[in-house]
This record gives sequence, C-alpha cells and structure tokens, in this order.
Amino acid sequence: MTAIELMADFITRDLELLKVTLADFSDADMMVRPCPDAKHALWQLGHLVSSETFMVSEVKAGAMPALPAGFNEKFNGKTTGVDDAKALMPKAHLLELLDKARAASAEWVRGLKEEDLGKPAPQKLQAFAPTVGHVVLMLNTHLMMHLGQMQVIRRKLGKKVLY
Repeated sequence: MTAIELMADFITRDLELLKVTLADFSDADMMVRPCPDAKHALWQLGHLVSSETFMVSEVKAGAMPALPAGFNEKFNGKTTGVDDAKALMPKAHLLELLDKARAASAEWVRGLKEEDLGKPAPQKLQAFAPTVGHVVLMLNTHLMMHLGQMQVIRRKLGKKVLY
C-alpha cells in the first residue's frame, strides 16, 4: 500500500467512525451543546461538509460536488449560536452530503502523485496546511477533532461510551 492509498483509505474510515458516533443521536440530541458556547453536533456536521469542500476545492477546482445554494452561509462562524434546527439542515441530509464530499475527497487523493504532497497549498490554506500533503492530513485531523467533541456530547446525553 502506498502512502497515497493509505491517506485515501483513512478519509473513508474516519467517516465511518463519525457515523457510528451519531447513529443513535435523535434530532433533539443533535442540538445539544455540552457546555455554553460549545457547538452542537448538527452545526459541526454541516461545518465539516462546508470546510472539506472548501479545502479540497482550493487545491483542485471542480473536485468536489456542489453544495446546495446557501449552504456555506448556514454553517459558518457566524451561525455557531443558531439553536433552531429548522434554520440548518436535517442530520440525514448532512450525512448524505458528507458521504458525497468524503467520496470526492478520497477520489482526489487517489489521483495525487507522491510528488504532489510536497507542493505548496493555495495561499488561503497556508496558515494551517502549508503543502498539499498537509491539506490531505487536515481532512482527517479536522474530522477527528469534531468527532471528539461529539463524543463529549454523547457522554452528556448518557449514551454508551464508544471509544
């Protein structure tokens, strides 16, 4: 297995961990904040879709599926305090969009060559991902960071500890 194949495989596996984490979350559970000012799982899920689409699209235009009109405006830094699920999107729809985004991300990664990993990332990503390889790894890191936050919500809700 090459490094490229491994990175593409992890993009898919990370998504499965997220799905298991959220599988028993009701619509009401998706809106629970573990503490004041923390983000609820529904916003985080939409944010993952938006940010992944942004990062990959910055590196390779057209690599990601188009998001619904107004999607990014629903899941940006200004909407973290929204507590009305109707103003966002249903969990099932967000998971579908994340499935599509992750599949496109994995396909993009599979198309990379090893020498691509060391190429500079686009300027908008440089502060947190200086190279294309860093962008690839950021996809996993970002999802796993939010997965950890969702695990805290599981504990607050008294759900079974998974990891």
